[in-house]
Amino acid sequence: MLSAFFIVLHIFLWRYTTISDLMINEQIRDKEVRLIGEDGEQLGIVSSRDALKMAEEAGLDLVKIAPTAKPPVCKIVDYGKYKYEQVRKEKEAKKKQKVIDIKEIRLSPNIDTNDLNTKIGAARKFLTKGDRVKITLRFRGREMAHMNNSKHILDDIAQSLSDIAVVEKAPKVEGRSMTMFLTEKR
Repeated sequence: MLSAFFIVLHIFLWRYTTISDLMINEQIRDKEVRLIGEDGEQLGIVSSRDALKMAEEAGLDLVKIAPTAKPPVCKIVDYGKYKYEQVRKEKEAKKKQKVIDIKEIRLSPNIDTNDLNTKIGAARKFLTKGDRVKITLRFRGREMAHMNNSKHILDDIAQSLSDIAVVEKAPKVEGRSMTMFLTEKR
């Protein structure tokens, strides 16, 4: 009874480590693998036992780096060092990526020219920072009957920002508002 419990526990723990991380050494159960040596040279397709023996002779680990390939690709490396390099590469990639935010500017159809110029200045600032700008023209009450007459406001904004921005999505009516997206020129 107790030995059956330990067998189930061993299988559970073995399965947990293989799913959560890369398979290493004895966890590799494939009959044959494509082997890459410690200095990066191709050693060809060998049985997993032979690959494990070669890794042990070199004093390193056998790590399955491409489990979906046919046959799976394994590499002879120091597992701790390999894992450290992977984490460092992920951090570097995260640093270099640029997150583009969408900034929204809301207007009403009866906006005055000075207020419109202030909103255009804000949009210009967002665009120069590299963000996308969503310009929303909101309609309330009787303004809904004259939606088509207010489209020129969005066209004026696009025209005044045409030196630094392009219209990504043309003005479109969605419920009680009309929206347009602008992005920075490349």
